[in-house]
Amino acid sequence: MTTMANSTTEETDQDFHQLADPYRRELLAHCYRMLGSIHDAEDLVQETYLRAWRSYGNFEGRSSLRTWLYRIATNVCLTAIDQRGHRPMPSGLGAPSDEPERPVVASPEVPWLEPAPDAVLGADATDPATIVAARESTRLAFVAALQHLPAKQRVVLILRDVLKWKASEAAELLGTSTAAVNSALQRARAQLEEAAPLRDELVEPTDPAQRDLLERYARAFDAADVEALLDLFRKDAVWEMPPFPQWFVGAEAIVRLIKAQCGPEPGELRMVPAAANGQPAFGMYRRDADGVHRPFQLQVLSITGDGVAQVSAFFDTTLFPVFGLPDTA
Repeated sequence: MTTMANSTTEETDQDFHQLADPYRRELLAHCYRMLGSIHDAEDLVQETYLRAWRSYGNFEGRSSLRTWLYRIATNVCLTAIDQRGHRPMPSGLGAPSDEPERPVVASPEVPWLEPAPDAVLGADATDPATIVAARESTRLAFVAALQHLPAKQRVVLILRDVLKWKASEAAELLGTSTAAVNSALQRARAQLEEAAPLRDELVEPTDPAQRDLLERYARAFDAADVEALLDLFRKDAVWEMPPFPQWFVGAEAIVRLIKAQCGPEPGELRMVPAAANGQPAFGMYRRDADGVHRPFQLQVLSITGDGVAQVSAFFDTTLFPVFGLPDTA
């Protein structure tokens, strides 16, 4: 009897993993949009699967397995948001600084937004429409804007506009009415439009002009040719750099900042290409006293037809292995 019971349990476990594992990547993207942290998202996907595995024996197929997993993941995320709050970017906390030469002061106590690698959040490479939709819904500005929405509005917007759930399905998950879901969606969309105005201007990663601009951008840092960056930034470009709350607007202010705060010499910095949130990115390495280039910051760029519109430079070097970037360059 014991052998039969063990065999049945093993079959149930195998059945669960076989059916549930294909949803792991999209659930990770869902949790990342909700939380703005790839580290937290990975932890909560694990929690989601643990809860689902424990409850799988009671899953009676009243909804699809995918819907059931999303329901568990969403509730896990809502609990985490209640406990941890939202993750901002510097540009979402106050006015820009007008003193690029003044030393910046880090605020490590703030739970800053984190970028996420395309390799982790990537969509089905065989479906171009899915790729574009996934890219739009994971762009850094979009995820940052989500963080400023109340938790329930955040859920509604993701379920309705990203996952394309029906209003009735979202209402059932949240235990509310369809009318309340539609009202929350309307308010969330209005706030999101104010927070992410560049969306329609962004250049697609496959654009040849973007590739040329990125090569020039990397060469400028490699050669410490800070003046060359002036031609690459839009005049109204934004530069922000968690965990420093100070942020800057304008190509001239950004160049002054780089000169004052980095003062790089030729060969001091090296740029290794990466991809984050459906956008181009670079792992920047800085030469140490021993001559070895080690992780310094991870830059995520927003590029329009007029040039680099925004750079989010993350000084959290624990992100480098998440992006598959090497220890040295």
